[in-house]
Amino acid sequence: MPGFEVITTTDAARKRVGEILAVNQDAKGIRIGVKNGGCAGMEYTVELVAEPVKGEDKVETPKGTIYVAPQAVLFLLGTELDYEITKLRTGFVFNNPNVSSACGCGESVELTPAEMTPEMLRELEISRQA
Repeated sequence: MPGFEVITTTDAARKRVGEILAVNQDAKGIRIGVKNGGCAGMEYTVELVAEPVKGEDKVETPKGTIYVAPQAVLFLLGTELDYEITKLRTGFVFNNPNVSSACGCGESVELTPAEMTPEMLRELEISRQA
């Protein structure tokens, strides 16, 4: 039985993670998170992981590991990570059910923490111990 995953990924996101890690072979994966900033209040972050943080959530994919920053879990719960290439923008896309509003440029969002049921908390704790 697969463990509880904070986020899900699309084929395009998994492929891009693999490409990033192929040229950064010392990295253990990428970490996604959120930080204060932008006109709507919060911005997503993506960074290379040199060393995982103990207890942080991770999503194993065939192309590489995606870590979720501990302080971002409730803001990213249920998010689908995608990757898109358009005429105007290339990058990861966060399809996040916790977005309560976004700025016009799309670079920042207002997030409401997800409410976790007792069952979700148990599954999350079990997956962290695995």
